[in-house]
Amino acid sequence: MSTKRTRLSKKAIIFDMDGTLVDSSITIVNAINHVRSNLRLDNMERELILEKVNDPHLNPAEFFYEVPAFTTDHEQWFSSYYTDNHKQELQLYNGITELLKNLKENGYALAIATNAYRGSTLESLSHLKVLEYFDSIACYDDVPKGKPSPDMLKKNLEDLKVSTQECIFVGDSERDLLASEAINMDYLMVNWGFSDYEDAIHSVEKLQETLLDF
Repeated sequence: MSTKRTRLSKKAIIFDMDGTLVDSSITIVNAINHVRSNLRLDNMERELILEKVNDPHLNPAEFFYEVPAFTTDHEQWFSSYYTDNHKQELQLYNGITELLKNLKENGYALAIATNAYRGSTLESLSHLKVLEYFDSIACYDDVPKGKPSPDMLKKNLEDLKVSTQECIFVGDSERDLLASEAINMDYLMVNWGFSDYEDAIHSVEKLQETLLDF
């Protein structure tokens, strides 16, 4: 049961998707290896993929697919794997649906900023029955540059018609942190996803408590 607030210092909350709201580790690993298979590359180990998928210091196309930049074939292969497998492989982290519901009841606008493609993002959120909670969704193929560039966050701000100071970003990686720092947006790090930061927020319950206190 949530307690409604009549005055909000923050008007909007932007969430990273994978590793923050959605446990997509199995799907990401399998989708990347599906693309590698189409490129006649050997499978990568799960632990290595999850360690590097949010690393802002590498070129992901070069690291995962041994090419200088992603192509439309990579997007098609990756997205087709998502389409065929998201129903059996994706799940929300425990407590996420209740968190989103409580934040909406407390008057917040909610948004997504994800390095996933739009097609797979909408499929995932629809299947998990949380798409309706979001007032803005910014994906990798919606903007010139993915995170750690702040382009997605800027799109969210434009969609929501709020200022940087009225918004907070919640993510699980250094990419997310760097994107928020680039436009001086408040940021909260969680550590139940693909990353493990000692000083991050350790539970969805604590995240809700922290957000409602802003």
